Amino acid sequence: MKKILPLIVAAAIAAGHVHGQTGNTAWKLPVVQQPVFKKDTIKITAFGAKADGVTLNTQSINNAITACNKKGGGVVVIPGGLWLTGPIVLKSNVNLHLQKNAVLQFTEDFNEYPLVKGNWEGLPQMRNQSPISAENQENIAITGFGVIDGAGDVWRMVKKDKLTESQWKRLVASGGIVGADQRTWYPSEKNFKGSQLKNPGAISADKTPEFYDSIKDFLRPNLLVLAGCKKVLLEGVTFQNSPAWCLHPLLCENLTVRNIYAKNPWYAQNGDGIDVESCKNVLIENSTFDVGDDGICIKSGRDEEGRKRNVPTENVIVRNCVVYHAHGGFVIGSEMSGGVKNMYVSDCTFIGTDIGLRFKTTRGRGGIVEKVYINNINMKDIVGEAILFDMYYMAKDPVPLAGEKRDLPKVELLPVTEATPQFRDFVVTNVTCSGAEKGIFVRGLPEMHVKNILLENMVLQAKKGIRCEEASGIQFKNIKLITKDQNPMVSVLNSDNLLFDKLTFNNNAPVMLQVQGDRSKDIKVLNTDVKSAKQAVVTEYGAAETAVTVK
Repeated sequence: MKKILPLIVAAAIAAGHVHGQTGNTAWKLPVVQQPVFKKDTIKITAFGAKADGVTLNTQSINNAITACNKKGGGVVVIPGGLWLTGPIVLKSNVNLHLQKNAVLQFTEDFNEYPLVKGNWEGLPQMRNQSPISAENQENIAITGFGVIDGAGDVWRMVKKDKLTESQWKRLVASGGIVGADQRTWYPSEKNFKGSQLKNPGAISADKTPEFYDSIKDFLRPNLLVLAGCKKVLLEGVTFQNSPAWCLHPLLCENLTVRNIYAKNPWYAQNGDGIDVESCKNVLIENSTFDVGDDGICIKSGRDEEGRKRNVPTENVIVRNCVVYHAHGGFVIGSEMSGGVKNMYVSDCTFIGTDIGLRFKTTRGRGGIVEKVYINNINMKDIVGEAILFDMYYMAKDPVPLAGEKRDLPKVELLPVTEATPQFRDFVVTNVTCSGAEKGIFVRGLPEMHVKNILLENMVLQAKKGIRCEEASGIQFKNIKLITKDQNPMVSVLNSDNLLFDKLTFNNNAPVMLQVQGDRSKDIKVLNTDVKSAKQAVVTEYGAAETAVTVK
């Protein structure tokens, strides 16, 4: 059996990072450089801004930022009050600081958001300008104690199944358009038109300005986009009600996110908390996420465009964060085509998320996700899987809505190409989960297994235990399963080189280990009381009895 943990950690140390720990093993963590600002302050009121909730302060705020930048930098202060504004552009050496009781409210007037060339889900796209943005700036920050509201409700389509009947009726009565299936509400004709087209925001020579304008409302902006920036700090502020993703750092270096609150309605379509894309040296700590899609998500571009960019997200620390509603607590993918490596996640809590630790990809992405270290994770009331590795991502909500039927993916062996994604070299230790549909689900591809994963020291209370398909070199060590369903505690399909060491489970379980498929082999069970199950091992669908060794 391959000793995964020492090999992975040795590789991380060789990569040259500074120290931390998973279990009993030390590693080196990346150093994230912090921005530094002059103490000079400028108040937006000096440029004519008014906190009456009616005056549009776009020009006043941007003028204050520009003046601060030209003076060599400092702090632009937003005092307490309700400040209505259009898009704001950050500039180098400026700290935009929201004092207590400050609300920066972005306008609901779509005309204030010009169409610009941007990026959406890893691909170049036309988008409405983000409420807050910066490009190729250095030493920038948003700090303080206030609230930044992106007016997302006027942009987003909403699914009926995510609302109560009275909420749905109120939404429909507010205006907009209901689709032919009577299941989705669209806020405008342009939004609806864009939803009926395939990839309408893609940039191409044949699309005219008139075309983009005809679907403008559909091209929802992310609340905050920082592209190509260095030494960035987001601290203390609440970012809420985003039209699409809440926080999107893209191609940034030395990013610190500390003590922030990302908040979107749970029904918010594409309402991610933070999506760190193709960034290097990142620290996310002491923050809270309660959103409509993935909570803390790592990306690096999509398919061929992402591979062509070839910039991985690397050297990321996530610690002491809480995620409430989200499709996933800590997530990698599915747009990970440029690669992801050197992730260090520790001391996080997920409460009510659809999935806890969620690693997703699909054929066509390519890219390698490796050297991921996760320690001390607590979960409660997880709707789906506590831990999920899935290489058949379907771009749908992870938990089907009421009445929704989904077919299992078609399993076929395809050639390995540059578009074949890879998950390998993960260490996940010290996980406690109270309530989930399934404890652990690992699903690789026939041509590219999920490889070399250590899952150790866990107590998982769930309806179902462990399912492992198309995987190699997976170690399950010291895992306690407390399940409700009388299914096999562990089910394996076409996987090899697996180790189950010190597995404990319900007394009188019908089957401890079910092994399926003629490609299953080299499965070892050690230090486990297999007699506490009615049947220790069941082999079926071509699996040989010699595939399993119990000691």
